[in-house]
Amino acid sequence: MSSHHIVREKQEPALLVLGLDTFPAEMLGQLLEWNPTVITTKETAQQLIDFGIKIDWVITDNPHNHIQSDVKFMPVGNDTPAEAALKYLVTHSYPAVNVICDDLQLKDYLFFADKINLVIFHKDQKIYPVHSGFSKWKPAGDKIEILTHPHEVKYSGLESLGNHQFTTTHDGFFSLRFDEPPFLFIAEKI
Repeated sequence: MSSHHIVREKQEPALLVLGLDTFPAEMLGQLLEWNPTVITTKETAQQLIDFGIKIDWVITDNPHNHIQSDVKFMPVGNDTPAEAALKYLVTHSYPAVNVICDDLQLKDYLFFADKINLVIFHKDQKIYPVHSGFSKWKPAGDKIEILTHPHEVKYSGLESLGNHQFTTTHDGFFSLRFDEPPFLFIAEKI
């Protein structure tokens, strides 16, 4: 018996590619497996084309049609490319987005952290926002870093390594609790 999966538009996370210089090609293939909407910058478009990847949107204020056929252009205006793409995705009811970037500016993502399921891949890290009460199962010895700094954070299943870095103490769940801000960005190694 075979299984057939019908992937509907917006069912899988969109893929926002802001830079590929520090991202493994194998992982890129995994993120493209279910044919997501692919959004990129004019600067990164050629790298995707060289990989044979179909681009849906290019973020630019200076469009030209020599990229690929059927590419749509998204203006940047006064936003950063990340903000322009995230505004589009939220406005068009995309539930989730995977972002690949070489240069991480968390401020570009703060406004959107509670509006779309957001995962950022930066170098060897997977970064995502969490709310107080967050817990996740991890094997012993995994590293976790808190990228935004709450007034006070309570944690279990973690041992502080200093400088907002932690390691899991055992196979099992770790959890984070905090009052302010409403969410934190955490990073784990990929």
